Amino acid sequence: MELILQILMLFIILNSILKLSFWKLWQAALFGVVCGGYIILMYPYAIEQSKTQLADYLNNAKVMQDMAVLITLESSVCYAYCFLATERIFGDRFSRWGRILQCYVSLLLFPVLFYLLTQTIFNMPGTDFSTIAYGFALGVVVLLPLLSYLFGKLLPESDFRLEIHFLASLFVCILGLITTVNGNVAYAPVEESLDIRMLTMALSLFIIAFVVGYGWNKLKWVIPQKKGNKKAINK
Repeated sequence: MELILQILMLFIILNSILKLSFWKLWQAALFGVVCGGYIILMYPYAIEQSKTQLADYLNNAKVMQDMAVLITLESSVCYAYCFLATERIFGDRFSRWGRILQCYVSLLLFPVLFYLLTQTIFNMPGTDFSTIAYGFALGVVVLLPLLSYLFGKLLPESDFRLEIHFLASLFVCILGLITTVNGNVAYAPVEESLDIRMLTMALSLFIIAFVVGYGWNKLKWVIPQKKGNKKAINK
């Protein structure tokens, strides 16, 4: 399980770097400074942790289920950005929500950095804690913008990077759900008899929504076309 969690953290980092590749270099560098500052602020708490304490935390079913919810929400934000970013591929202007979502990198990156900092401290016994923290922070400040820049150079097609970002977000979501349930079922299924009335209501609601959506889509194209024809006749 620990190995799978480490793979999950690796993909969270890679997905964050992919998202930074859509930013300008100075913006990615600024985000790297923010991450470095976070590491410096959190290292006094990191040195108080123990391997046993972290292992108990990762084996806590309630904590892992809450983490699964956060992973799912963040992956949904990434999906939304990928869909909205396709507007730019087809030459349209970036919508307001698209610009907002582009500013979001990853909140999950910060607990991952904290975990990596604790592991670095565990694997470097006898070294001054502040030296480890400042060295780790410096590496993050340098590597985050550098790797995002290299991603942009190796994959210059933004649509291809966007597709990889979507697939990586999907993988993070699936892997997060698998690793965080910890062998427990959060919601046990309840056996009930088939409710024909509720099934009919759900089917009717689906048909009504489909008809309304289909009709609205037709009107959305017909009305502008009629206005265009009237303008052409008046000219």
